Amino acid sequence: MTDVHSIRLTVNGTEHELAVEPRRTLADVLRHDLALTGTHVGCEHGICGACTVLVDGLPARSCLMFGVQADGRSVETVEALGTPEALGPLQQAFTDHHGLQCGFCTPGFLMLITAFLRETPSPSDDEIREVVASNLCRCTGYQGILRAVRAAADAQAGS
Repeated sequence: MTDVHSIRLTVNGTEHELAVEPRRTLADVLRHDLALTGTHVGCEHGICGACTVLVDGLPARSCLMFGVQADGRSVETVEALGTPEALGPLQQAFTDHHGLQCGFCTPGFLMLITAFLRETPSPSDDEIREVVASNLCRCTGYQGILRAVRAAADAQAGS
């Protein structure tokens, strides 16, 4: 018989009670149990950042965190930022400034930058580069991502 733990977590503002095996990652719980497939799994070693979500407001690699570790915590995924019909401001900036190509890494970047802009609403270009460097993108060359973050930060500061 498989060992299963009951956990409670709030994901994108909705509370969930789930039975999960202790070996399952938070990424698996989000994608398979809650059908939130915007969280992508790339390297499964915490290097690429594609699986980044916010746990209690802070960026976390969901491929390195077990679902049971999220018990009692609040998780935000890319689905919380907007919808295909109504993109959130950061998503729109990525679209407007060509911050994505294949899109695989984009959810992780969006979540990382969401937390960053909450903490640092008026970042310098060097601060943006430093934060963006923690996630990997094989398609864009990062210039569009940097322009998108700058545009989102500037728009946020103006509102």
